[in-house]
Amino acid sequence: MSGQTSAVRGRLHSRPALLLAFAFAVMADPVSSVAYAIEAALRALNGDLALLAPTMALVVAIIALVILNYRQLVSRYPHGGGASAAVGEAFGDGWSFLPIGALVVDFVLTIAISVSAGASAAIAYFPALAPWRLLLALALVVVVGGLTWFGHLGRLVFAAMTVAFIAVSAVVLGYGLFAQPQAVGTTSPDPGHAPVLAVVLAFPVAMALATGVEAPSSAIAQLGQLDDPQRSRFGTLTLWLTLAIVGTITLGLALEAAHLGVGIPPEESTQIAELARLAAPRPVFAAFQLVTALLLLSAASSSFQAGPGLLKALARHHTAQGHKVGILPGGLGRTNAHHTPYWGLVVFVLLAGAVTAAAGGNDQELVLFYAVSVFLSFLAGLVSMALFSHRDGRRGYFVLNVVGAVVVAFTLVANLARGLPVISLAAAALIGALLYAAWARAGKPRGIRNAAAEAEADEETPAAP
Repeated sequence: MSGQTSAVRGRLHSRPALLLAFAFAVMADPVSSVAYAIEAALRALNGDLALLAPTMALVVAIIALVILNYRQLVSRYPHGGGASAAVGEAFGDGWSFLPIGALVVDFVLTIAISVSAGASAAIAYFPALAPWRLLLALALVVVVGGLTWFGHLGRLVFAAMTVAFIAVSAVVLGYGLFAQPQAVGTTSPDPGHAPVLAVVLAFPVAMALATGVEAPSSAIAQLGQLDDPQRSRFGTLTLWLTLAIVGTITLGLALEAAHLGVGIPPEESTQIAELARLAAPRPVFAAFQLVTALLLLSAASSSFQAGPGLLKALARHHTAQGHKVGILPGGLGRTNAHHTPYWGLVVFVLLAGAVTAAAGGNDQELVLFYAVSVFLSFLAGLVSMALFSHRDGRRGYFVLNVVGAVVVAFTLVANLARGLPVISLAAAALIGALLYAAWARAGKPRGIRNAAAEAEADEETPAAP
């Protein structure tokens, strides 16, 4: 019996199995964003289906540009850390708090928008729940946070949810090829501006699809059983796999929505739910709603793990050598019997609950704020990489970094021009400033740039090689 168990463990710890488990778990966030990003773009286009596919194609192209740049972060920091490590090395540890503040906001918004979109998925199948949208979303915040209290679900669970969504989405897209077009929801041939301008104004809203694409650059810290070249290889492959899967599903659903005539949905439904309802048999539609909701809740759970983990990494504690490090109250680092930082978890439950309540449990309200903080982190990382490329005399990479930074900056400014999304930027800046002040009071301890990597490394105990 022990021999069989060892064989099973060997298969699970094989390089291909580990890569698939890691990759599909890490991409849960961007894949789940498909549930609301396409609809957000259509709403910004005033229901013009003819411009939906070009808008989403531009979104996917920008994600590809970001991934091209983030390959350098993965190679340069095989122990994780992402943008915060790059900014700290380029400009000093104090500047690391800019992407760290953005990361905290991103975690809170990921939880809020994921549970809200999960509630929307449930309501689309059970419309009678519509009057209870906010209560349902708040209940999901508490339930998912409560489940996190009892320990981490692990990469395999997140990977399974991602694979299930991809598989059922492929089935829906397959059925859609043979479905008859039928006008559903609200559409308009007039986006309110000239076509090119309409796309330029609409695509920043749909850049919520880009959230999470940076995750491999920090998440590779979880792969303690691999050496540095292997970690870099896993991170790079995950980036490209994420682009391929997210891009294919996004463009497939956008094209199919335009072909079938699925417009802005009624209040009690979502665009991709109406597409699945129209294209596929009812059992497939039910399965699609189920896997959509589960994937969204998995994305929320992932942030419920990563957020408190980051606070734990920043909390005051003693190293094995007896040195006191950290800048936040030590209570944020205390864990329960399941190794969960419980006070950090409470902080994120309260913050995510407040944001969810402010948006009325409506994911389409939250999507306007979502991409701002992560694009601030993208910009900081790309500017840092441009500096490294210039110092190292790598002209090709320097041009790539500068082009990426300009496109990311334009996207960020375009989102901020809408007015209210500035709240996300202000929140990230405020959190960064407060953390900087705590760091200064603590005597500016070195190594703060590695907090994101340390938080990820704590997510799992490394498996034996």
